[in-house]
Amino acid sequence: MSLDRRISLITLGVADVQASAAFYERLGWARSSASQEQIVFIKLKGLALGLFSRDELAKDANLPEAGAAGFSGITLAHNLQSPEAVDAAMALAVASGARQVKAPEKVFWGGYSGYFADPDGHLWELAHNPFAPLDEAGHMTLPD
Repeated sequence: MSLDRRISLITLGVADVQASAAFYERLGWARSSASQEQIVFIKLKGLALGLFSRDELAKDANLPEAGAAGFSGITLAHNLQSPEAVDAAMALAVASGARQVKAPEKVFWGGYSGYFADPDGHLWELAHNPFAPLDEAGHMTLPD
């Protein structure tokens, strides 16, 4: 047996579910009708984003309460069609309440990217990668 090569749901542990949901709604991402008071689901292309209490998520995974500041070891990426689209997306994120961590710029691997932190500190990369273009549906294309 092997697992299908896909991710169904990315759940972010957040301090305030409704405040976090409001931030993502300001980015133009709508809640699914499957959302409840204690968990919000946002449909993305090919997967879903979940927003759930950080403490409850740790408890659900049978782990101690989430803690310390600093790099968590994970970033989420949103790839865009051009450097100009990256700049526009960063402006939208900051206007919606994000904190810019790294301004968009040409980067060592030949693309263009920047980072923002959402209100709970989750790092998002906004990137244009000329080596992995987006298809018509907005999905990143990679060679086999």
